[in-house]
Amino acid sequence: MSSYLCPLCQEPLNLSDRTYKCANNHQFDLAKEGYVNLLPVQHKRSKDPGDNKEMMQARRQFLDGGHYQPMRDAVSELLTSLLAGKDSAELLDIGCGEGYYTSYFADQLAGTKVFGLDISKVMVRYGAKRYPNVDFLVASSQRLPFANQQLDAVVRIYAPCNGEELERAVKNNGVVVTVTPGPRHLYQLKAGIYDEVRLHDVPVEDLPGFELETEQTVAYPMTLNSTDATTLLQMTPFAWRAPESLWQILKDAEQFDCEADFTLRVYRKIS
Repeated sequence: MSSYLCPLCQEPLNLSDRTYKCANNHQFDLAKEGYVNLLPVQHKRSKDPGDNKEMMQARRQFLDGGHYQPMRDAVSELLTSLLAGKDSAELLDIGCGEGYYTSYFADQLAGTKVFGLDISKVMVRYGAKRYPNVDFLVASSQRLPFANQQLDAVVRIYAPCNGEELERAVKNNGVVVTVTPGPRHLYQLKAGIYDEVRLHDVPVEDLPGFELETEQTVAYPMTLNSTDATTLLQMTPFAWRAPESLWQILKDAEQFDCEADFTLRVYRKIS
């Protein structure tokens, strides 16, 4: 069975001698690290979309410190429960980055084929080099290179996606597991940026063809050293708003206490 669809014509791709090829003779070579790039130049919005090497290294260092491990473990337990009893299941991690979560899921889900998709070639290359238990690919989450109803489950940790593509690629009765920041996530960082921190709502997504099945919160305190606190701020979308005074506080801090707060949701595809 073909693993991917051609991003140019949507015909199945078949692997032969480290080259994926479709019936229309479009070809995509398997990189030496083991990933395949299915992001044609005409689908890119920039020359090198996604995170760069410096951000990849910073993110890897922070995650390797175990600061988001409780969330990772909770998601893994959810996936293990949701995929229990399924033989040869297929799971896609959208926006997988350099594979910290993806590889752990693959380790925990024996018999499940795990794909890691990201738009950043840098992230995927480093992930494929480090984690051989994952099938990594460079591709757009807006055009998933998977067949109709191919996937048993999709996990999205902070990652945007095209809801109609999820409906197309996920099997009937399959699931999408999402992780989004909870109301108090990184409250102490925000307090260094905004005069008044507002606790935001976490609205339920409107995913066509899916209904919300379960929801849970994973919240806990983090104690960070100066380097990890600075890296965490760099990883956030509000880094560019941070005043120089906050960067200096983090740089000088022996330890920085900050809340982690995540909302985990399971959406089930209506069959």
